[in-house]
Amino acid sequence: MLNPFKKITESVYSPVSGRIVSLDEVPDPVFAKRSVGDGFAVIPTDGSFRSPVDGELVLVAKTRHAFAVRTHEGAEILVHIGIDTVTLKGEGFTGHRQAGETVSRGDIIISCDLDDMQSKVPSMVTPVLLTNGAKFGMTPPDFQAGAASVITVRKK
Repeated sequence: MLNPFKKITESVYSPVSGRIVSLDEVPDPVFAKRSVGDGFAVIPTDGSFRSPVDGELVLVAKTRHAFAVRTHEGAEILVHIGIDTVTLKGEGFTGHRQAGETVSRGDIIISCDLDDMQSKVPSMVTPVLLTNGAKFGMTPPDFQAGAASVITVRKK
């Protein structure tokens, strides 16, 4: 029987192929100090940035350097592609989905030529953040996750 009081956990996966690292390794104090939210980062080896969860795409930045997905339970996951990529004003990024759409984990949201981008910005390290952590708990990141879940989140 379904327990209506049991809290549901949701898995968050890496949005891009690459090495999973701590936010402490992100060369931007806003992310390293977790000012926007806690989570993990990925040093990408591929230019296809995918939804890390199932849910509603609630934000695709006009400059296509970031997007956010709200899970079915309400956790908000922000993917910020690279450091100072906002200064490119969308140049080099291709958007594949629009805010308001329902997405599944693995759906491509934004893509870019990673080699081209790396020469234009300080870093392409990609923070993946739980932005409404006041409402959700998060497990410590699994830096060896590979294709498995990196963190899980659950309503507090």
